[in-house]
This record gives sequence, C-alpha cells and structure tokens, in this order.
Amino acid sequence: MRKIIFLIIFSTFAFTGKEAFNETSVLIKPESQLLIKGKTNVGNFECEYNISEIDKPILLFYEVIDNKMVFKKAKLVLDNYCFDCGSRGINKDFLELLKSDKHPEIELYLKEIQKSKINSSVINAILELHIVGKAKNYYIPITIDDTDDICVSGILKLDITDFGLEAPKKALGLIEVSKYIEINFQLNLKECEI
Repeated sequence: MRKIIFLIIFSTFAFTGKEAFNETSVLIKPESQLLIKGKTNVGNFECEYNISEIDKPILLFYEVIDNKMVFKKAKLVLDNYCFDCGSRGINKDFLELLKSDKHPEIELYLKEIQKSKINSSVINAILELHIVGKAKNYYIPITIDDTDDICVSGILKLDITDFGLEAPKKALGLIEVSKYIEINFQLNLKECEI
C-alpha cells in the first residue's frame, strides 16, 4: 500500500529543482476542526463546521517547480448549511449574510505552497477563496505538525466587504457585527488511495 503523506511529499519533492506532475488524495479526519469567528459590539460568536460532512477524499494534482508546489486541483467545498453558530437565530443570520439561497457553498482552492525560510514547521500558502460567487486570493502561513498524523492549522483573516457583503446590524442597529472575520482551521489529514 502506498504510504506517502502530504508533508513527506512536500519534503521529498519541494527542493529538488525538478519539475514533476503528481497526484494524490487526502481525507480530512473527523477530529479536525474548522471555525468562523466574528465579533459584535456586544460579544463574540463562532460558527463551527460539521467536519463529518466532508466524507470524500480530496484529489490533489500538483507540480513541483523550483522550491514551490503548484496545485492544479485542490478544492475544498463547504456547504453553508453545515455551519452551526450556536443558535437558530444566528444560524439564520449567517445563512442570510452568505446569500445561501443563491450561493449555498464556500469554495477554497489551494493554489501554491512554499516552505518557510524561517521556520521548518511552517509553509506559506496561497489560497483562493470563493464566497457568494466572488473570488479573492490570500497568502497565509500554515503550521504543520507531523508527530502522529499530518495536522495543518492556520488562521485566515478576511474582510467580508471584499466579497460585496455588508456587516449586518440587529436589534434596530443596537448590535453591529464587525466586517472582519477569521477562519480558524486545524485539519488532520490522511493520505488515501486514488
């Protein structure tokens, strides 16, 4: 059975200088966590994604070019309806904010990774995020822990107005939601057969 894990792939190929086309697939394990965190003028909120909904392997096509891995296909699709913000009212507001009736999914594409020159347990990634049909690229440091399985974690900070979204106001304007949110993730990955 082929046992190449994401970090091993990166370590083996990323600095050879050779170009190579590779493919693999990874499964996000159930103990993973993905949260959207936000603030209002009266407190904080968080919406947790039901990871068990991601039950199919994610196919990765990548090419090693110099000291980078460039991905051709590396797409994570998140169903907006699988987020739980703690109460029915906040869930409803969250779905309305994301215009879920017309855009029921958030799509995240991994475009490129490169090993950090400063910290060997960090990789710098370029991600393309699609929300309400609009796309924006982000540069984000991702920490890798490979003590048992591979665990990748990071925080993606974004401004919802970049996607044409307006921070909602509730209770006749007394409660204002900040336009800045964070997507916190800790994903435990397992390579699987293609």
